[in-house]
Amino acid sequence: MRITLLAALLLTANPALAQANPQIDYPAFQALTASVAPQRATRLLAFDVFKAAAVKPEALLLDARSASAFARGHIRGAVNLPLTDFTAGSLAAVIGANPDRPILIYCNNNFRNNVAPVPVKSVALALNIQTFINLVGYGYPNVYELADVVDFNDPKVEWVKG
Repeated sequence: MRITLLAALLLTANPALAQANPQIDYPAFQALTASVAPQRATRLLAFDVFKAAAVKPEALLLDARSASAFARGHIRGAVNLPLTDFTAGSLAAVIGANPDRPILIYCNNNFRNNVAPVPVKSVALALNIQTFINLVGYGYPNVYELADVVDFNDPKVEWVKG
């Protein structure tokens, strides 16, 4: 909250800084976030539905955590592309030619274990939020998110330890 307030104060003090870099468009990000919110609300899946959707041949189970976190553990069948590596090219290489492909995502905050490799993040900064927004922003409309909090030790989760 303090960082957000500080950013708002700085931008208010010098509005020109808000758009000083032509490669960063915060107002467009705000608009994208607002437009994605209603879609995301309809794309939250209970665990059993999420797991059933993830095994369909056309679906992609995407883990956007860091490569090291993914290597230490992930849901069986997941493919890793860290959020920090998202570009139009890297996403196309992982997702394939069909932008309408169902993409299922999860993050640390979907696990109640709160230990490495899934320590709980600040709820307002959970990776699912940024991942969902980025995927839709890059032109992938069929994003679905695990809604539940599960234990990675539950055999139904099919957690693969690194």
